[in-house]
Amino acid sequence: MSTNAVTRTVEGGERIADAVLDLLGHVPESKETASDDPRQRARQIALRAARNAALTSAGLALPPGPLGWLTIVPELLAVWKLQSQMVADIAAIYGSQAAPTREQMLYCLFRHTAAQAVRDLAVRIGQRYVVQQVSLGVLQRIARQVGIRISQHALGKGVARVLPVIGAVGVGAYAFYDTHQVAMTAIRLFEPPPKPPGPGRMRALSAPISGP
Repeated sequence: MSTNAVTRTVEGGERIADAVLDLLGHVPESKETASDDPRQRARQIALRAARNAALTSAGLALPPGPLGWLTIVPELLAVWKLQSQMVADIAAIYGSQAAPTREQMLYCLFRHTAAQAVRDLAVRIGQRYVVQQVSLGVLQRIARQVGIRISQHALGKGVARVLPVIGAVGVGAYAFYDTHQVAMTAIRLFEPPPKPPGPGRMRALSAPISGP
């Protein structure tokens, strides 16, 4: 990578890190309520958010040349806001009484695109992962790591803007896929672990299998 590219990545990473921290300071509330079939409802919410993210991302990717570069950060922010609302809605339908913490939001949004940066946020307890709270300093450090990783990816997305129509389709498709991945992470995080089988079920499982 050339010196100019490294400089652009670092500068872009700092801008994105600031945007991430600002986003985490305004975690949205949800109007959803606990659902009798949360997984099905979560899929509906995820599909709607993914479609909106694809349309938003593709629309902002249309301006060609230098104007296209200027839309990268606004595009990221617009998609992240859609994804943040989606995460909050998924948490609510799984019965969460409060909005997701900033650590939970950070983990859900970037586990797919910056796994190394957010891996220390989650600890495994039994059959599920729990996102722990961290200090502001740690949160800022993780945001900077996320910013650098996203900035590297954004340079590649910027190249797509040289061919605006074709690039917009690709950028929109990636936004759809990325939003789906965020939704899957949120479902795994907020979905309660499976209940152990009851005594009757345990006896049935342990009973010998008789022949015909």
